[in-house]
Amino acid sequence: MIHDKNNLKKDEKNEASHLLSEKQMADKNKLGEFYTRPAKLGKWEGFKQFLWNSETSECLGRTGGSWAKILFFYVIFYTALAGFFAAMLLVFYQTLDENKPKWQLEDGLIGSNPGLGFRPMPPDSNVESTLVWFESDNPDNTAYWIGALNEFLSTYTTEPKDPELAKDFKARREDCTGKEHPTPGNVCKVDLSKFGPCVNENAFGYSKKAPCVFLKLNKIFNWMPLFYNKSSQLPDLMPADLQDKIRNENLDEVKRKMIWISCEGENPADIENLGPISYLPAQGFPAHFYPFTNDKAYMPPILAIHFERPKTGVLINIECKAWARNIHHDRQERRGSVHFELMVD
Repeated sequence: MIHDKNNLKKDEKNEASHLLSEKQMADKNKLGEFYTRPAKLGKWEGFKQFLWNSETSECLGRTGGSWAKILFFYVIFYTALAGFFAAMLLVFYQTLDENKPKWQLEDGLIGSNPGLGFRPMPPDSNVESTLVWFESDNPDNTAYWIGALNEFLSTYTTEPKDPELAKDFKARREDCTGKEHPTPGNVCKVDLSKFGPCVNENAFGYSKKAPCVFLKLNKIFNWMPLFYNKSSQLPDLMPADLQDKIRNENLDEVKRKMIWISCEGENPADIENLGPISYLPAQGFPAHFYPFTNDKAYMPPILAIHFERPKTGVLINIECKAWARNIHHDRQERRGSVHFELMVD
């Protein structure tokens, strides 16, 4: 009997607890404390509600306050990031000099072995070509090569637009013929009138089947050549005619101090077809143009190779080399030499 009474009390308590729980759940549901599954929407309706939910005042899933907070955060974040980058850039520029590179010669990317280049270059449509091919009797064809050389040489004839700068350049560019070094504060000028037939008035020889090709050595800051000015130092690979020229007793010490240039056909057939050539105004780059120190008035030296009577209708492979004791030749790396082809029709 007692046991039945106890069971009855437990059942009553459980029932009361269950009723209370249902009541609390109903109250909470009324208060919105329980998640209720939203009505199922179509794709277009769902997208429109994502763009703007009028019930919650949300745009793209965020309220106005939420958008304001996140935009404020990113403004602060990117402002700090830009400020940090600007500060690091300022520190970096403090380590640089406008007038000279930080890393020079062997420490720099270009090293201390200059390369040799030629002009005129073929049209941009044949950017990988090194062929100078023209028809001497076709003015339209030779016009390109003449124009390319005039554009290349324009840097030696065009004065700065600033009158004061032009006046300064003119005063500091001197004729260094017969000198080993220019006057302190001056630079040596390149006089195009000394290039003989390799001038615009002569169409650089392209209309006469005797073309001119100009050579230049890459500029390397503070690089000074070591000259082959003694007959005992001449390398075996140097062409015999150039060795004879350097050994010539008539050359004084100033004329010996030069980066010598030699051009010849690469193969026996090329040598035969090349014909006589001359170097203008001299067979090399004189010492008074070195070292290059980034002076704005500086004029890099050039020389012209005049092919006087190349054989017509055949392709001639030509290699030119610059000779100094600290210039090493490597055709693949384009160091100290240059290769090009010549074809005259």
